[in-house]
Amino acid sequence: MNKHYLVVLAASAGGIKAVSEILSNLPKNFAPPIAIVQHLSPNHPSWLAEILNRRTPLLVKQAEESQLLTTGVVHIAPPNQHLVVNSDGTLSLLDTEKVRFVRPAADVLFESAAACFQERVIAVVLTGMDSDGKDGVIAVKRAGGRVIAQDKATSEFFSMPSNAIQTGCVDFILPLLEIAPTLLKLVAE
Repeated sequence: MNKHYLVVLAASAGGIKAVSEILSNLPKNFAPPIAIVQHLSPNHPSWLAEILNRRTPLLVKQAEESQLLTTGVVHIAPPNQHLVVNSDGTLSLLDTEKVRFVRPAADVLFESAAACFQERVIAVVLTGMDSDGKDGVIAVKRAGGRVIAQDKATSEFFSMPSNAIQTGCVDFILPLLEIAPTLLKLVAE
């Protein structure tokens, strides 16, 4: 599993539009699995996978315990559960403490992805409030992976990308429309 790339995305406020934009511009044959943390209400079921499935040629699923990361599949963290990448290429869902006041947290996803995929992980921090993802991008960079942050001009809320950028670990600060093409270039290298 570790010979392939893994793309991990995190978004909060304004994120559904941003995630939709990226996924709709990736081709059906985009090989790396994608795992996404989108901060959602913990009190309601999520329809995010169904919404995104209408906007992308990729298959979007709400992540399940022990599910295998699969080529061409987008795995969405369920509400109120951390999404963790395991060394055997499966996913785990955890009800552990909130991180930076949220569950699921980008930091948890990014740190586990970095530990398992090392230089083959590409982390993307999108629009959102607060600083979730900040520690995760540091872990990704230390492992040799790449980090993309959405730029201020196209972010509805710039706090999450800004906090990631301030770590000094972001390789690309991009307008939303340039993120999907950059992902395609990075996985082709």
